[in-house]
Amino acid sequence: MIEKNIRTIIHLRTKAARECTLQGRIADVITFFSGRLIFVYVHIFWFGVWIVLNAGWYGLRAFDPFPYGLLTMIVSLEAIFHSTFVLISQNRLSEETERRANLHLHIGLLTEHELTRVLQMLDAIQDKLNIVDHANSDLADHEMETKAEDVLAEIYRLQDIELGKRLCL
Repeated sequence: MIEKNIRTIIHLRTKAARECTLQGRIADVITFFSGRLIFVYVHIFWFGVWIVLNAGWYGLRAFDPFPYGLLTMIVSLEAIFHSTFVLISQNRLSEETERRANLHLHIGLLTEHELTRVLQMLDAIQDKLNIVDHANSDLADHEMETKAEDVLAEIYRLQDIELGKRLCL
C-alpha cells in the first residue's frame, strides 16, 4: 500500500510538471537559480568588475562614471523582471498547494464519514451482543456525523473572538 501511494504521489507530481507552461518553467528556472548563493556571487563579481572598470583605475576610461546610472538602471530592470518571475512561480505553487489542500480536505471528510459509519456499526454489534457502555464513554459523540461547514463556522467564530481579544489589548 505504501509503495502504491508513493507511486501515485510521483505520478501526480510528474503530471503537474508536464502540464506546466513554457513560461512557468522559465519562471521556475529563474526563481530556482536566483534562490542560490551562486546568484549572489555572480552579482558580487559583476558589481565589482563594473566598479573597477568605471572607477578610472589602471588608466581605464569610465563608460558609466559614479554614481553608476547605467548600472542602477540595469539592476532596477533586473529587479522588476526578477520579482515578476518569482511571483509567477509563487502563483503556480499556490494553485498547486490549494489543489493539494482540497485533496486533503476531501480525504479527511471521507475518512471521518467512514469512521463514523464504523463506530455506528460497532455500536449496533454491541447492542446486539448486549454489551453495556461505560458511563464515561464519549463514543456516542463520535458516532454523530461531523459537518465540515459546522467545523468551519466554529473556526471562524473562535478566530473572531481571538481577533476581538487582540484588538482590545
